[in-house]
Amino acid sequence: MAAWKLTVRHGSDVDSASFDDLAEAMAEMRRRALAIRAEGPVPTASMLREFKPEDQVHARLQLTGRGLVRKPVAGIDVRGNGELVPFRGGIRREELDPSHHDTPFDIVRETLE
Repeated sequence: MAAWKLTVRHGSDVDSASFDDLAEAMAEMRRRALAIRAEGPVPTASMLREFKPEDQVHARLQLTGRGLVRKPVAGIDVRGNGELVPFRGGIRREELDPSHHDTPFDIVRETLE
């Protein structure tokens, strides 16, 4: 059984991949997030109110590890304006502050290690 599972939710598509090594999983997460971001901004959406690109999650990339009691979970939200927002937790997600790291991916790796 693989140690890490990467789940990518992009629009209505859901894709997952398994990795034995965290470094491999992080490299694939980074590659996929940057590819999604390169698609450009999403348009403003209007339903009951207006949702600007920065208010929308264009894609969610989540890494889940193995654990007996609590599995480590962290990832990156790619916002509609291209911003990368790191988070930890599955059901109770918490945004992470990447200001003391070189990239948002660094704080995700640190959270999972």
